[in-house]
Amino acid sequence: MNAEAILKFLKSLSRNNDRAWFEKNKETYLQLKDGFEGFVGDLLTEMISFDPALAGLDPKRLTYRIYRDVRFSKDKTPYKTNMSAAISSGGKTMGIPGYYFQLEPGGKSFVAAGMYMPQAETLSKIRQEIDYNGERLQKILKEPKFKKLYTSLWTGDALRSVPKGYAKDHPQIEFLKLKSFIVEHAFTDEEATSKTFRKKLIDSMRTAQPLIEFLKQGLD
Repeated sequence: MNAEAILKFLKSLSRNNDRAWFEKNKETYLQLKDGFEGFVGDLLTEMISFDPALAGLDPKRLTYRIYRDVRFSKDKTPYKTNMSAAISSGGKTMGIPGYYFQLEPGGKSFVAAGMYMPQAETLSKIRQEIDYNGERLQKILKEPKFKKLYTSLWTGDALRSVPKGYAKDHPQIEFLKLKSFIVEHAFTDEEATSKTFRKKLIDSMRTAQPLIEFLKQGLD
């Protein structure tokens, strides 16, 4: 994968986000897309060593289309300004705890792991796991390497009130208020285009794997 070329193309796309420009440069995009899919395939091969549940996935089915769905959006620009992939034991589905990463210029590249906005039944199961085994979750989040990469679970959509069925003085109440269970680590453009990027990405995902296992255990 030529990350530098991908970021350069996406930067140009962000300035020329229209069909005429894209069609003129589509051949370049397709070449970069092939390289990105190859990179995802290489990642997957390495990830299976610490997350065997990923074995058998097709890398080409893990990447996202660059075309935006603008039907219900005020922003009618037709193309995304990033290349991204999601990797879980169910493939690209967001209904299973997994990993996500994207390349985007301007320091917007990042890796994430966990589960975003699970359905009500799934959320209830995860909260039950936190209720029963919250100390294990705390231990995962406090592990030194984990803390160095991921400051904390994302709280952007957390409840302000106490979730039904739990006491306000529950020792894990702040975790129980969460509606998503996501950690993120950002990369600068310099990091994303460096020779060590793949290693850093793999290390980030490996470090997050215990969180994935914790969430999956709650769903079993």
